[in-house]
Amino acid sequence: MPALLQSKMRDWIGARLLSRRTHKYVALSVAAAAGAAAASFIVLCILLDFGFFRGALLHAVAARIGRPVSAATFDVRLMSLHPQAVATGVSVANPPWMPPGTTAEIAKITLMFDLPGPGHSFNIAKLAMEDANLHLVRDSAGRSNWQWTAPDRPARAGALIIRSLSMPRAHVELADDRRHLNFKGVVAAGDAGGKGVGAALRIAGNGELNGRDVAFDVTGDALATARHDTPYHFSFVERSSGSKLSVSGSLPRPFDFNQLDTAFEAAGADLKDLYFLTGVKLVNTGSYALHGKFVRRGTQVTISELAATSGRSDMRGTVWIDSSSGRARLRAELDSQSLRLADLGARAAGRDVESDANKSLLLSNTPFNPGAARRADAVVSFHARHVEVGRIPLQAVDAHMTLDHGVIVIAPLQADTFDGKLSGRIQIDASKDDPPTDVDLKISGVEVGQLLQKGSAQAPMDGVLRARILLKGRGSSVHQVAATSNGTLTAVLSHGELRSSLAELTGIDLRGLGLLLAKSTRETGVRCGVASFRAESGTLAAQSLVLDTDSVLISGEGSIHLDSESLDLELRGRAKTMRLGRLRSPVFVHGTLTHPSAGIEARYSAAQAAEAVALGVLLTPLASILAFVDPGLAKDADCAALTAQPKT
Repeated sequence: MPALLQSKMRDWIGARLLSRRTHKYVALSVAAAAGAAAASFIVLCILLDFGFFRGALLHAVAARIGRPVSAATFDVRLMSLHPQAVATGVSVANPPWMPPGTTAEIAKITLMFDLPGPGHSFNIAKLAMEDANLHLVRDSAGRSNWQWTAPDRPARAGALIIRSLSMPRAHVELADDRRHLNFKGVVAAGDAGGKGVGAALRIAGNGELNGRDVAFDVTGDALATARHDTPYHFSFVERSSGSKLSVSGSLPRPFDFNQLDTAFEAAGADLKDLYFLTGVKLVNTGSYALHGKFVRRGTQVTISELAATSGRSDMRGTVWIDSSSGRARLRAELDSQSLRLADLGARAAGRDVESDANKSLLLSNTPFNPGAARRADAVVSFHARHVEVGRIPLQAVDAHMTLDHGVIVIAPLQADTFDGKLSGRIQIDASKDDPPTDVDLKISGVEVGQLLQKGSAQAPMDGVLRARILLKGRGSSVHQVAATSNGTLTAVLSHGELRSSLAELTGIDLRGLGLLLAKSTRETGVRCGVASFRAESGTLAAQSLVLDTDSVLISGEGSIHLDSESLDLELRGRAKTMRLGRLRSPVFVHGTLTHPSAGIEARYSAAQAAEAVALGVLLTPLASILAFVDPGLAKDADCAALTAQPKT
């Protein structure tokens, strides 16, 4: 038994000694491995300091930034608390998701790094570039050659922070198809490299932006104080073509530009000039002022507290933009106290380059770009207290517009005018270069007296007008659509009054002329008036043109050519009682919608010609505002009878 116990004790003691030797061996092995790794790292750093393995290191850098990199010389100093790399003759190629090309050419670049440690991560302590040439490109889909991550991969969180920057006189070319910006010029960037007041980042540039001279200045917080968990504040001022854009804001996560909070102001001689600063195409105006707030969160953009003024017009509202699906979708709620079309367009901006022929047109020939309507989808609600369309005032305007892959639909469209109502629907298919347009407008309860009144003078006619427009045409301007239109046009006037002097002119009654010269205000009742036209290829052919008063029945025929906006109408009057000195002669209305003229055949007297001109003054404005009316509109028995009877 003692011998057996002694044997067990020897085995146990031996095992313990072996275990201690094993642990010691493992510990020594780990220490040796760590020492070997440290020695290898030190040797690697020394070799890199002496220029070895440059090709492998460049290859690693290229793999890290996802694009080919080459350099004439490449020196690395890693045996320091602030490792540094200096390269000359550097060329950075475009990433794989962009067409072949060069992103940057830099004569000399110096990088100094902050090694990670307690309280801070790996960062770039200093970046200096000399004689840099940057070729920046972004396509319409949003892919750019300056982004670090492939478009099909999530963005890397925690972008590196550059603590100090120096880039004197870099030559920059920017072609941004997404934001429609093209810049070519010189940009300088730098800071004082410290944490004091003088350490603010400053970026200044000048050159040509979208074909116009531009200068801009950016001031930001000191780079040395930037932190991932603290917003980075900046301000920005840009000037071009008489417009000035000022922006102040912050990056909630420096330097992630997918998150942005800003307030902006702009002012200048013409709102359209903002295109040269922003790449956003807007309308021509006179002197304008604009301000609002801009917030971006990834693919979501909100423009709030938007307010713009020009002339006597104002606009305000909120705009939301969502591009998460790859196609921008816009939603806007806009309202206005007063909006005058005279405050919009090239004429308001003093840049009317229309030909003399276009200037004489009543219907605008200013084209719009159908391609602009294909870039995004939109839903817009618009409300206005007062809108002026030429001499026609609209109140309580309410419109809803949708834009879906180039198809624009404005419906419902409602407004009050001349104590009456305007309503309708407009559709424009801008998915085609020659957009087809459908117009359906209704007018009811319009007081003609208010429409024809000029100043304090009594209107020559009064009554209630009901009308309807049913048009289909093609083109990129109002004039082109009208000049190719097909459809119907009818207006019905009922329960009105007409000055006797003007009513009797169509019968060439000398007594009527006497009343006119005496400025008589004696009136005759209007039983009914009907003007019905059919439009074919832009020509309005009169189907029924009748005005029935207590004393005279006026009828007419002819056409209106919307291409040239020329008038070719013939009007005749038949007195309902015997008139002395009356001559039967038609009145011919010629000229254009903007400059009508009326007359009789040359064999009649000058007095009769004067009467015809006076009649033209009355009837031509009515012809120019005729609307397309459906047959069901003429419900009055008198009007129905007039439309059925033959022309006199």
